[in-house]
Amino acid sequence: MTPALNKPLPEFEALATGGVKFTPQAYAGQIVVLYFYPKDHTPGCTTEAMQFRDRHKDFLKAGAVVFGVSRDNMASHEKFKQALELPFELIADTEEKLCHMFGVVKNKIMYGKKVKGIERSTFVIDADGVLRHEWRGIKVAGHVDEVLKAVKALQKG
Repeated sequence: MTPALNKPLPEFEALATGGVKFTPQAYAGQIVVLYFYPKDHTPGCTTEAMQFRDRHKDFLKAGAVVFGVSRDNMASHEKFKQALELPFELIADTEEKLCHMFGVVKNKIMYGKKVKGIERSTFVIDADGVLRHEWRGIKVAGHVDEVLKAVKALQKG
């Protein structure tokens, strides 16, 4: 079941880098940014991760915690996190549970072949665990600033 806007998130648990176990309850009272990306160490995903990294203090100031999510395994995530000095954790969704839950797995055409891939998407969950914003099929340029603006608006709300 895909979470609906303005509805509480269903229960789930996911493992992230740094030994973090993510559940919506664990972050109750905080705004959560979940950004789904196709693959560690690829150009667009690297750029997006660096933009979230560079604005991380602003997200913290606005009361938000950021998590990157992809199908890569924990070892890949740890390397990616280290290489880019990311100050936030990455969720390893190797079984695609979160990807399917949020409906971000899409059929794509790569090099003329149909493949299943992750559609670059971002979700903002408010302090009460309610999904407030979603962006799907996004372009990296300017996206992080847009997410930050939405988080700041929630903080004021």
